[in-house]
Amino acid sequence: MTQTSTADDLRAAIRSSDPVLCKYNPLSRILTVDDFNNGTNGWVELSGNYDGTGALDSIDPQFIDMRPPQLSNANFFDVGTHGAMTGTYSLKLATRPETGHTAVGIRRLTMSGRGRVQIEAYLTYKSEATLGGGVENNTFGDITFDGNQHPSEAQFGAFTVATDICGDGGIRYHNVMRFQNTDADHHLVRRWMYPVVPEPTPHERLGEAHPYGPLSDFTAPDPADWHAVGAEQGTCYNEVPTKTNWHYLRFLLDTETRSNVELQFNDTVIDLRDVPVPAYPDRWHALDNLLNFYFSVRTLSPTRNLLFLDSVVISADW
Repeated sequence: MTQTSTADDLRAAIRSSDPVLCKYNPLSRILTVDDFNNGTNGWVELSGNYDGTGALDSIDPQFIDMRPPQLSNANFFDVGTHGAMTGTYSLKLATRPETGHTAVGIRRLTMSGRGRVQIEAYLTYKSEATLGGGVENNTFGDITFDGNQHPSEAQFGAFTVATDICGDGGIRYHNVMRFQNTDADHHLVRRWMYPVVPEPTPHERLGEAHPYGPLSDFTAPDPADWHAVGAEQGTCYNEVPTKTNWHYLRFLLDTETRSNVELQFNDTVIDLRDVPVPAYPDRWHALDNLLNFYFSVRTLSPTRNLLFLDSVVISADW
């Protein structure tokens, strides 16, 4: 038996005995294991840059109110405390009940090499459960309650998993995959989407007025800049907004080639090697080896949208 195979066998044995890692498929080098029963583990609210005066009112409107991630034991009015997939607490991102509002949680790291990087999570998403539910005649968007589908499913907009990476002489880019549950008219979409433009930042328009309002999409404001990949994918929303079923997510990318590789959501695997990763035209000189990951949730209805993360594992093969 070679030394490499011995190390691989030992690594597999350790992971299979760990109650968190055993449900994941990490690459050879594990960077973070974030079990939210132990706290927020460095996941924080995404805040925009403010200018050299330190004036917080100089932050771009889209970044003023993205709401901090919070620990949650998933209390609901009908079932009480739901808890997480494992243990009591998950990390919750919650929008305000304003059409277009976004909540973001970001994890800030750096790279010690180049190669494949992977983020995995178990998550569930819901519209906020409220008495009356903000629907009339048991109908919202595409869905009329029929004992199986519930109108609150059409009140959930989208959730996103993404990176913010910079290296190789200041080349900066974002790998972004979004599960678009509905469109702006509340029709079910249930497709994975990616942007074809870099995220707008103050760096490109320093001194100019911000062109977008606080409820516009901070990743790619123009809906035409989002393209679909893969087929429509059904999920286990499970009828009402207080039943939480946990979904497996795995997003694989390559920082050596600055490309997407693969996305897995439950049992569906999508090849992303032909999905472009647009880079900024200018070089960035204060972000050497930047390796950030974020999750976001965006409501397209006047209803709070919620994204719960049971745990997150980030790994690499360098």
